Amino acid sequence: MPINKNYKQGKFKPKHPEKYNGDPTNIIYRSSYELKMFHYCDLTENIISYQSEEFCIAYRSPIDNKYHRYFPDFFVKYKDKDGTIRNLVVEVKPAKDLKMPETNPKRRTKSWAYSVKMWVVNQAKWEACREYCKDRNWEFRIFTEKDLGIQI
Repeated sequence: MPINKNYKQGKFKPKHPEKYNGDPTNIIYRSSYELKMFHYCDLTENIISYQSEEFCIAYRSPIDNKYHRYFPDFFVKYKDKDGTIRNLVVEVKPAKDLKMPETNPKRRTKSWAYSVKMWVVNQAKWEACREYCKDRNWEFRIFTEKDLGIQI
């Protein structure tokens, strides 16, 4: 797979550590997209609190038919325009990962097989997350670089 020049990882230092629900000295980001989301959560006034990968959701993988644990990227508590407190679970992904791989490519490469596997697993994770959120009256959204204002 080609190396993504936009890929970054490291520790995020919040300007408002009191907003982070967890250890604010150990906030890890695994991509420039996650870093951008951390900045957004930290600096946006109507976000009351946020956390990253602090809870898991069980899902059944269609690959091996076994249960696995899915750790959503973010959990955000925010105040909407009406003043209502809402809970939002956010997954951060590149837009290309939201497109189903070609079903019948000319060449079935390892890269294509991996993208198919990831597509199927992600669909199972996100469906389990939607159900989990629905049961709790929470929202679930997938943010891409477009949502985060990242130019590629």
